[in-house]
Amino acid sequence: MSYKEQIDIARLPHHIAIIMDGNGRWAKEKGKVRTEGHVAGADNVHDIIVCAAEMHIDFITLYTFSTENWNRPKDEVDALMNLLMKHLDGDLFMKNGVRFRIVGDRKRLPFFVQEGVDALEKLTEKNKGTCLVLALSYSSKWEITQAMKIIAREAKEGLINPEEINEDTISKHLQTNFMPDPELLIRTGGEQRISNYLLWQCAYSEFYFTDVYWPDFNREELYKAICNYQHRQRRFGKTGEQVEKNN
Repeated sequence: MSYKEQIDIARLPHHIAIIMDGNGRWAKEKGKVRTEGHVAGADNVHDIIVCAAEMHIDFITLYTFSTENWNRPKDEVDALMNLLMKHLDGDLFMKNGVRFRIVGDRKRLPFFVQEGVDALEKLTEKNKGTCLVLALSYSSKWEITQAMKIIAREAKEGLINPEEINEDTISKHLQTNFMPDPELLIRTGGEQRISNYLLWQCAYSEFYFTDVYWPDFNREELYKAICNYQHRQRRFGKTGEQVEKNN
């Protein structure tokens, strides 16, 4: 029986976040240059988008380029930016009813990338299917820092009472405030860390680590991760007995 046949459609996660790791190592093991690994990884994104849309996953967030990635060699950064724009296929999004959003520091992106993502967000804003979110020029510490600056400014202006600031206040000031926290975080490529990704939002996410490199993370691997998630008991600080009683 395939993993797809084992999935309980009624218990799908509303939001899946993915750290797409292993492109460079995939290329190295095949005797290819790193950029070829990134090309293969970008091609794979298309199939995962369609798969998520077919399953009616509400949100899928992909860690595409971190703020730390700006420290990579300029040639590699330029190649990644050009590759990104090549794969932002409006026809693919419209055909599958997928909405497109990004979170991250837009100001650091090259102008042609800013124009491209702005245009795709506008083109797809009325689509009702899966929302694909790219974490682009993003890091969680950066996001939280920006939120704190906004909250501090609003408190100074008397718009917020500092004594009333709570978790909900912070969540509403994060760039991800338009979507629920991810129930499932997947990292490919064998590493077992979350690398400054959605730190606030993943406080109670289920983590799934796999040795499979991102270019090889196909539909069946996604189904496998979802099946693994569905066999877990999410307790949110309660005991297993409390959860079972409430269910």
